[in-house]
Amino acid sequence: MVTPWSPVAALRRIAFLLERGREDTYKVKAFRGAAAALLPLSDDEIARHVTDGTLRSVPGVGASSAAVVEQALAGEVPDRLAALEAEHGGPLVAGGEELLPLLRGDLHSHSDWSDGGSPIEEMAFTAIELGREYQVLTDHSPRLKVARGLSAERLARQLDVIDAVNDHLTAAAGEGGFALLKGIEVDILDDGSLDQTDAMLDRLDVRVASVHSKLKMDPEPMTRRMLAAVRNPRVNVLGHCTGRLVTGGRGTRPESRFDARAVFRACAETDTAVEINARPERRDPPTRLLELARDLGCLFAIDTDAHAPGQLDFLAYGAERAAAAGIDPNRIVTTWSRKRLLEWAGAGV
Repeated sequence: MVTPWSPVAALRRIAFLLERGREDTYKVKAFRGAAAALLPLSDDEIARHVTDGTLRSVPGVGASSAAVVEQALAGEVPDRLAALEAEHGGPLVAGGEELLPLLRGDLHSHSDWSDGGSPIEEMAFTAIELGREYQVLTDHSPRLKVARGLSAERLARQLDVIDAVNDHLTAAAGEGGFALLKGIEVDILDDGSLDQTDAMLDRLDVRVASVHSKLKMDPEPMTRRMLAAVRNPRVNVLGHCTGRLVTGGRGTRPESRFDARAVFRACAETDTAVEINARPERRDPPTRLLELARDLGCLFAIDTDAHAPGQLDFLAYGAERAAAAGIDPNRIVTTWSRKRLLEWAGAGV
């Protein structure tokens, strides 16, 4: 029987929609965990579990996920999936509809190697499903211990995993398709230096530099700190420049204070892109600073800062903000081809 959804595909789609709709993490884990548990099983094996009434004996499969599996195997669209498609499957935001299809990739995302919630391959497969040409994996650097930042040794091991994922994708789809690119979200340290060795940074395709500590530093030292980072030839993108939080489960946080005109001028001079962080709880930079960076001639990168597969769809929020600010799409590096992007990102190294 041809079913509209395989059990695993239905469970993955439910998890994706829950993440896209910013629902509670525990709900997401239930469905994504059930999908992972059933992935090694054939449809016939899953069907036998349903027939024998033993589906919930599979570790990771609970009552809600079992109901989804049973409906999918019966050739039905599961009720939970239909409800979530109605609630979270439509456009995320009004605006940016012309810019969004021009975005070819995303330079800022996290996996479960640091503080993301899903394996590298799940992030890559979801990016492919969303039609991306490239996705940059940018797990955190070592100083950010709360996010399990990667030491040079762990980062080196991760690069081997990315090579293996890309080899698998090339074998499945051929050359010229999607590529998972090697990156980092590297901490900008107090003096403006970067929280990773130059040797490791030189092995990466794209480097996003962000401030995560001492966000309340006085404006003058914060400005010096940020200027040193954006003038570093290894830095490609200035991530979430003010560090603010405007909503969400982590509460709110005010903007860091710095001389934005000086920092954005340095970005324009060095071709360092200012990130338009598309996470709804960040909306960083604020509109007045986004417009200032536009007027000073900066490049931009619309990035999701995704920590879960469903959040990879957050590019829509960034596209809406960039369009509202009247930013020329050609100044947005994530509209560029992979070849052009890599040439730009490697120019300073």
